[in-house]
Amino acid sequence: MKRNSDLRKLVALEYGGHSAPIVSIKAEGETAEYIVQEARRLGVFVAKDRHLLSLLSELPIESEIPEQLYRAVAVILSWAYWLKGMRPGDEKG
Repeated sequence: MKRNSDLRKLVALEYGGHSAPIVSIKAEGETAEYIVQEARRLGVFVAKDRHLLSLLSELPIESEIPEQLYRAVAVILSWAYWLKGMRPGDEKG
């Protein structure tokens, strides 16, 4: 398997049911690559942003993202919703 340095680290966020997105998964190496492959297979949006990844990877799992990252994460979430033809709140129905 060809190694892609962009897939060697990941931070997954969870938003539904929380006041702000939380860090739900952090992984590196082959585990990160496997999670990304499975996410793509399942149709989960995978964003690549090295700077945001660096900031999010400093947070502990289950912690809310800080306010200074709201805008960057909102852009990614809006793309994820748009790609699925959804709007925030649709996942509750």
